[in-house]
Amino acid sequence: MIILRGRKISKGKAKGVALVSRKPLSFLGGVDPKTGVVNDSESDIKGESVKDKILVFPRGKGSTVGSYVIYQLKKNGVAPKAIIVEDAETIVATGAIISEIPMVDKIDISKIKSGQIIEVDADKGVVILHDKGNL
Repeated sequence: MIILRGRKISKGKAKGVALVSRKPLSFLGGVDPKTGVVNDSESDIKGESVKDKILVFPRGKGSTVGSYVIYQLKKNGVAPKAIIVEDAETIVATGAIISEIPMVDKIDISKIKSGQIIEVDADKGVVILHDKGNL
């Protein structure tokens, strides 16, 4: 087990499977708000669904309307359980807050792998990485 400490952006706790992108992510046009599937042609997680995952990526990019796309994901039941980023910028932070999705930043995402079981305690700014285990 590894504990990473960051900063709370949006309150809450979640546990789930990591979906890690090594590239910045655009929500407007990059994630289908009806299905939660990443369709950004430049993304290294294209074709993957963010639904019920712990979504990990360096930072957001693109239009401020991306905040509303995150909100649509939540309303449609296909949002991530939590968001972890290295650098929270306004688009993703606002989207997480209005959607009540736990979010932490200032995390070294190079230590996280897709498929890994992760716990996020955004209230404390803590991310726990599990070596093995079940949800």
